[in-house]
Amino acid sequence: MKISFDEVRANNRKSFFMFIMFFALLAIMGLVVGLFLGSPFAGLIISVVFAIIYSWIMFYSGSNMILSITGAKPVTKQEFPHLFNTVEGLTIAAGLPVVPKCYVINDSALNAFATGRDPKHSAIVVTTGLMEKLNRQELEGVIAHEMSHIQNYDIRIMMLASVLVGVIILLSDVLLRSFLYGGGRRSSNDNNNSQIIFIVIGLALAILAPFIAQLIKLSISRKREFAADANAVTLTRYPQGLANALRKISADPDPLVDHANKATAHLFISTPFRKKKNGFFTRVFSTHPPIEERIKRLDEM
Repeated sequence: MKISFDEVRANNRKSFFMFIMFFALLAIMGLVVGLFLGSPFAGLIISVVFAIIYSWIMFYSGSNMILSITGAKPVTKQEFPHLFNTVEGLTIAAGLPVVPKCYVINDSALNAFATGRDPKHSAIVVTTGLMEKLNRQELEGVIAHEMSHIQNYDIRIMMLASVLVGVIILLSDVLLRSFLYGGGRRSSNDNNNSQIIFIVIGLALAILAPFIAQLIKLSISRKREFAADANAVTLTRYPQGLANALRKISADPDPLVDHANKATAHLFISTPFRKKKNGFFTRVFSTHPPIEERIKRLDEM
């Protein structure tokens, strides 16, 4: 299984560097907001403090919000014994301290996701369509993929990425409002050329920063999917289980999960929206790597 371990390490490194880019963008936005308001370091401190407070709130309540938004309902072992047995078995294989809670979305689409803040406070969610259409080995492959997200703390990473995007969008909004409502209050002694340059840079950041932040978030999401696929194979020792599951998911005539939205799309094992043409911009703005490429990598393991 050397390929899968190499895949995990490579994607962990890439995700780490992408988070550095995320924090650099957040710091620059805070400095620019502070510079416009008269104190660059004050802006930086405010942005960091707000990010910490917002992250703390999302850290403890984000999972419950996600479960509510997606319409996921808790289920018992008596209702879905096969699901619980699969989750319990893979929990032991992954060495997790606590068995993740099981939730089900009543939807014909074939999909699943994991959420929570850490392995001790996690949940695995599957659609009824997934359980109806997949055989035992295929369901095990999907659950192993989601268990890998929990084991590798991907659930926390993606929650943090979403929080950082939210903070950057808020700072962008503050900066734009500062230009609109406070642009005329700058000192008349300011150098006109410097002021024009400052305004241009500030406007460019205010407009482009949310766009860049979203691209970084989506890129992190795609990299984590490859890593989770690879790690799932180390749990099941059977790459074709997940590969065949992804083939069925790819062939789903109605992949739309009714309660999914752009804020939760990156959590699912496959995009919960209807398929679009596979062009350059589709790949760049996708929450997931091409499913054909994921299947190909699994077939080569």
